[in-house]
Formats: sequence, C-alpha cells, structure tokens
Amino acid sequence: MMRILIADDHTVVRKGLRQILLEAFPSAEIEEASDAESLVREALMDRWDVVITDLSMPGRSGLDALHQLKQELPKLPILVLSIHPEEQYAIRVLRAGAAGYLSKDMASEELVGAVQRVLLGKKYISPAVAEKLASSLDLDDDRLPHEQLSDREFDVLKLIAVGKSITEIAQMLSLSPTTISTYRSRILTKLGLKTNADLILYALEHHLVAS
Repeated sequence: MMRILIADDHTVVRKGLRQILLEAFPSAEIEEASDAESLVREALMDRWDVVITDLSMPGRSGLDALHQLKQELPKLPILVLSIHPEEQYAIRVLRAGAAGYLSKDMASEELVGAVQRVLLGKKYISPAVAEKLASSLDLDDDRLPHEQLSDREFDVLKLIAVGKSITEIAQMLSLSPTTISTYRSRILTKLGLKTNADLILYALEHHLVAS
C-alpha cells in the first residue's frame, strides 16, 4: 500500500491534494502535517513512499526541512509544491535534493504524473525548469544576486523580508541571534544593499515574498 505524507499550512490545500491523490491511488494511505516541524517529525517516525510539501509554512522553512530529511532519509522522494514561481525556487530545491517542483497553479494537472514519476526514482521538472537548470550549469556568473545566496542565507532573506526580527528568526531556525546577524551581513554584501528596507524592496521586486 502506498503511503503519502502531505505538508501544507492550509487545510483546504491539504484536502484538495488528498482528493486528487485518492482519485488516482484509491488504496493509498495519506497523512497530513501543517508545518515543517510536524513534517520532519512524521517523516522520521514512519515509512513513506513519497512526501509532498509546501515551501512556506509557519515557523521553520520547508527548504530547511528538506535539507534535514535528505540528510536523514536520502532515498525518500520529496516533491515540493509551492505558490512561488518556478524561476525563483525550482533550481534551489532540486539542488537541495527534492525529487521535483510543482507550482500550486498546476497541481491538479501535474500532481499525479509527478508522483508516478518520482516513485520510479526519476526527477519531475517542467521543460522550462530543465532548460534553466541546464543553463545555470554553464552560466553561474549570470545568476541573479539572490540566486547566489546559500540556502540558509536565502531563508534568512525571506524572513527579514516579511518583517521578522533577528531574535524571531534565530528562534525559528534554532540558531543564535549572532549567527543570524552574520547571515544578514553576508546577504547585504552579496546583494549590494545597506538596510532591511532595501532587502524588503529587493524581495518584493523579485517576487521572493508576497506583496
């Protein structure tokens, strides 16, 4: 029997995904998690055939959870399903070990095929992402500034951009405020910015957070 774990902070999204999956896999056992901490806990406590997770959830980021799960369960296929545009996040999550990236806008059309593909041990990416990924291998110098941030720096950037304080970010990521301040300084340097207001504007202009 197939076992699927879905992680998303919106109940209606989880129920919608469940319905889509059960229509295609009627005998599947599907469990749900509402945040990244619950996702990691549930994933490590039991055996799953595939995990489907959002990137942006309350508390710890889905990207951070992805890193931990791939370290502890390297063979577990993880599909990332997000509202964020492919061009901003797909390559980052694939490099972090995800088996595929889907836009929520296309979930109803692509989810079943994506699950079937990753269960075969293959990656699921759109043609547009495949082209961008291939280009990025040869054109690293042409990447946008935020694409050159580490995953941890990227997480901190997004949290600053939505108004979180250094102390709040430290608690969410289980790091010290000093470490978060160091990440902030690196981010400002890499992006050529000076203040948090600059970071927020940059994130909005590049659609890294919702306006």
